Parts: sequence; structure tokens; C-alpha cells
Amino acid sequence: EVQLVEFGGGSVQAGGSLRLSCEASGLTFDDYSIAWFRQAPGKEREWVSCFASTDKSAYYKRSVLGRFTISKDILRNTVYLQMNKLKPEDTGVYYCAAATTRCERYMSGYTGVDSWGKGTLVTVSS
Repeated sequence: EVQLVEFGGGSVQAGGSLRLSCEASGLTFDDYSIAWFRQAPGKEREWVSCFASTDKSAYYKRSVLGRFTISKDILRNTVYLQMNKLKPEDTGVYYCAAATTRCERYMSGYTGVDSWGKGTLVTVSS
């Protein structure tokens, strides 16, 4: 059974930083791209970033480019999302997802994944 567990959410002031972790089990880690999505109150879930299983490239939603960094630790079966210069509009529940699709698809609005984590709440105050 695939399990994805997110850690690291919390409350910060605008301009602050948080690092989210996604620990994966029950899957061959290198066979999946790992993506982060978020859902703000009253809004639909949106894609944020993706680490490709194929060429190890990182992909980002335009509004987080230059502020967020996704990375992968194969030995720990963990993907991280370092979030710097946080803004109130970054507030939401952040979900980790495992996907066999190409990361590039998320940049055009695709949201399909194979497995979801339960999410971790990030709150950024102004």
C-alpha cells in the first residue's frame, strides 16, 4: 500500500520560510514523480511543484518560481519543498502526491495523480 505522509506545516509571518517533507513508502520511489499541490480555503486544489522521476528535473508553478525549491532524498524516500519568502497567498493545505505522469503535464493544468498524502496546513500571516 502506497503511503505518503507530509510534515513541516505551520504558521509563519510573510517573508518567512518553511520546509515541508513528504515521506513515501509502499512504492519504488524512483518510478514516481513526486508533486506538491495546495488548496486554499474556498478554492480548488492547485499544483505547485513536481520532481520528475525521469530526468530529475524540477518544475514549478509560476507564482512560486524563485521562492520554492523541491528536492529528493532517495535514501530517505523523502521529497522536500523548501518555501522561502512566503506570502499570505501561499496559505493552504499542502498535499504530496505520487504520479507516473510527466511533470510537464501539471504546468498545463493537469491534476491527475496516483496517490495522495493527507496534507499539512501552512498559514502565512501578513
